[in-house]
Amino acid sequence: MNIHEYQAKEVLRKYGVPTPKGQVAYTPHEAVQAAQGLGGKLWVVKAQIHAGGRGKAGGVKLARSLDEVEGFAKNMIGMTLVTHQTGPEGKVVKRVYVEQGTNIKKELYLSVLIDRATSRVTFIASSEGGVEIEEVAEHHPERILKVAIDPASGMEPFHSRKLAFGLNLPKEMHGKFDHFVNALYHAFCDTDASQLEINPLVITGEGELLALDAKFNFDENALFRHPDIQGLRDPDEEDPLEQKAAKFGLSYVKMDGNIGCMVNGAGLAMATMDIIKLYGGTPANFLDVGGGANREKVTEAFKLILSDPNVEGILVNIFGGIMRCDIIAEGIITAAREVNLHVPLVVRLEGTNVDLGKKMLASSGLAINAADNLADAAEKIVKAVKRKAA
Repeated sequence: MNIHEYQAKEVLRKYGVPTPKGQVAYTPHEAVQAAQGLGGKLWVVKAQIHAGGRGKAGGVKLARSLDEVEGFAKNMIGMTLVTHQTGPEGKVVKRVYVEQGTNIKKELYLSVLIDRATSRVTFIASSEGGVEIEEVAEHHPERILKVAIDPASGMEPFHSRKLAFGLNLPKEMHGKFDHFVNALYHAFCDTDASQLEINPLVITGEGELLALDAKFNFDENALFRHPDIQGLRDPDEEDPLEQKAAKFGLSYVKMDGNIGCMVNGAGLAMATMDIIKLYGGTPANFLDVGGGANREKVTEAFKLILSDPNVEGILVNIFGGIMRCDIIAEGIITAAREVNLHVPLVVRLEGTNVDLGKKMLASSGLAINAADNLADAAEKIVKAVKRKAA
C-alpha cells in the first residue's frame, strides 16, 4: 500500500526524521492559507499522487508570492499528471502539498527496503540525489552504496558511519546523519514497510539534514497490525477493480491484455500468463483466488474478470488441492449464468474431484471449452479470442 508524500512525512516526523514544514490543500484558497500559515517568502507547491517523476511532469513548482501559490494550485488541482510511473493514462491530482522553501546546498539519495536476495533490511544510498535512481544504477553503478542490516543485531553505529563515508558527508554531520538513519530504520521496521525512499535527502545551507521528499510502501499483509496506517489509504489512487478484489480477499492486478486469467496460486498464475504470451496472447490480469476459496469467492473472481471491458476471453487454470475442482466448477457456472457469459471460456482442471468438476461443467449447458493440460488451454483460448476478433 502506498501513501501520499504529505502522509509519509507525517509518519516520519513521529520518529524524529526532520522534514520541511508543510500543509495539504484541496483548493487554491486553502493553498494560499497554508502558505500564509507557514510564513516566509518562498514555498513549494507539490501535486499529490502515488507516482514519482512529478517534478519533470510539472507537478512541483517553486512559488515566490501568494499569487503564484494560488496560480500553481489552481493549475494542478484537477489536472491529469502523466509521469514515467503513471503510464500514459496519468493520474488526476486532487490535492497539493504546500511546503516551506528550503535553502538546498546538496542533494543525496537514501532509501530503505527489503532485499529479497539477502532477506535483510537494506539501505541504498547515492550522492546522486534528485534524479531517478534507476538511471544512476544503469550509468554509474559505482555511485550506489548498499548496506544490509543483520536482523540479529539491528542497526549499529558502523552502519551509519559506512553510509556517511560513502556519501562523503563532512565529519561534523556524522552525528546528525546517525540520528537520521536510525530514525528511518525504526520507522521502516515499526510500520512493516516494504520500501521507504528519501529522494532527495538534502543538506541545507544551514548545515541541516532534511527529507525533502518521502515515499512509503507498506506490506499489505501486515496492515491488520497498523489501523492508523491503513487509515491513510487513498482509494482514488487505486484501480477500482483491485479495490473490489481486495474486499473479497483476491489477489488481483489489472494488466493491458485481453485474456482474463483465474488461477489458484501465485506461481501457477505467473506460469499461466507466461504460456498465454508463448502462444501469442496477452493476459488481461493476474488473479489468484487462493488455495481455500469457496463458491462465493470464485463467483466474485469470475465476475471481476468480466467487469474489465478489455477482456475478450477467459482462461481458468485450477489445480485442486485444498480447493476442490467441483467447488471451482460450481462457482464458474454460477458466475457465468449471473453475468450472461459472452466471451470464450476455456477451463483446465486438475486435482481433487476433477472428474466431478468436469462433469458439472459439461452438463451445465454453457459454452465452456475444456482443456486437457495447460498448453492445450493456452492454445485454445488464444485461438478462440483471435477467431472472435476476426
